[in-house]
Amino acid sequence: MATKRVMVLTGGGDCPGLNAVIRGIVKRASLEKDWEVIGCIESFNGVLREPTEIVVLDEKSVAGLLVEGGTILGTTNKGGPFAWPIKNHDGTWTTVDRSDEMIRKLQYMGVDAVINIGGDGSQRISLALSQKGLNIVGVPKTIDNDLSLTDYTFGFQTAVQICTEAIDKLVTTAASHNRVFILEVMGRDAGWIALHSAIAGGADVCLIPEIPYDIEKVKEKIEARYTNRRGFCNIVIAEGAKPIGGEVVGKASTEVGYQHIRLGGVAEKLAADLKNIGVEHDIRYTLLGHLQRGGIPTAYDRILATEFGVRAFEFVKEGRFGEMVAYRHPEIIGVPLAEAVSKPNLVTPDNRLLHTAKGLGIVFGD
Repeated sequence: MATKRVMVLTGGGDCPGLNAVIRGIVKRASLEKDWEVIGCIESFNGVLREPTEIVVLDEKSVAGLLVEGGTILGTTNKGGPFAWPIKNHDGTWTTVDRSDEMIRKLQYMGVDAVINIGGDGSQRISLALSQKGLNIVGVPKTIDNDLSLTDYTFGFQTAVQICTEAIDKLVTTAASHNRVFILEVMGRDAGWIALHSAIAGGADVCLIPEIPYDIEKVKEKIEARYTNRRGFCNIVIAEGAKPIGGEVVGKASTEVGYQHIRLGGVAEKLAADLKNIGVEHDIRYTLLGHLQRGGIPTAYDRILATEFGVRAFEFVKEGRFGEMVAYRHPEIIGVPLAEAVSKPNLVTPDNRLLHTAKGLGIVFGD
């Protein structure tokens, strides 16, 4: 019986649980006698580079991976088969489409199918490659939880836990010094991390990308937390949050192949803006940054990631290409890639959790 080969790769930002997906794929494939799993280093870059960077994945190579953060295959959010960076003679950079070349190379390597683990950008690449005829299955990965058609993505719950623990720690120092503390968390377009951690950590203000805020209402909440200059206030703000009529805080990246604005600094700006409108209390801010992406995945994320990995291989085995595995409680289902990336998963005005937060008195600045 001829051996079939599936290639696994991880793209976009890293997050806790990636290794658990890889392990789930390999463990499930090991039950089949006619399948081999290989890993591509740094998303599709391992195939596109010369020499290629491909590793064999077997049960020995994934032993103990369940608890490890990051990804043993490495990852990247720069370039890709449709926008491969090329340096010109004058020192400037441009991109070329190498997708057809890559598909031919995969055929030459005897790759029967690809499992692409990644977020919105990665799954858009999956869709485009599927439309070119590549047998591909997507696995949703984003700590922002901003992919539609899946209730949750792995990595999100771990990020929320890290942010919640940070709020827990800031509460005690804020109370001790009668301070306003601003915690900046990830969330470019979606405020799920901020919303969940604000409720779990008991924050007083939560500012998210979906609700442009009125800074005067933030000031009102802060002042309501103080009596005779004694009190404290904890604010959680997503990196993509912005005031009414304002813009996000960030700057263009100078990294080759990175196409997004590099966000960061919104907490510092909010602190300055609050001072400018007359808030006299001591204000400090903390930026969690990539701490939210690292470390050991929670039990929830290990389980969800493992379920995704097992089902992704089974989709390959069943020939269910052009689909992304998704969690629709209580089942792991498949959804068309085109539908999965058709619209982002954002916090809407009628969201149940948003209603809960406002019922607790958390201010969103609207």
